[in-house]
Amino acid sequence: MSKQKLKKIVKELKGASKLHASQAERIGSMMKKSPTLLKLSASCKAAARRKFKVYPSAYANMWASKTQKKGKC
Repeated sequence: MSKQKLKKIVKELKGASKLHASQAERIGSMMKKSPTLLKLSASCKAAARRKFKVYPSAYANMWASKTQKKGKC
């Protein structure tokens, strides 16, 4: 699901009722923390390019995302 669709769902749920508003808050907080919705920073991409011979590969992207989660780049 794209970030825009999730934002739209959160907005609709907030207006529905108290129960749905709490669910919308949980979804909203997950959106902010979700590593799948984050983009790789330029420094992590550059580090992956230096480390691997072929950058746009599964291994390089996995390494870059793990190092970004750790806060190393």
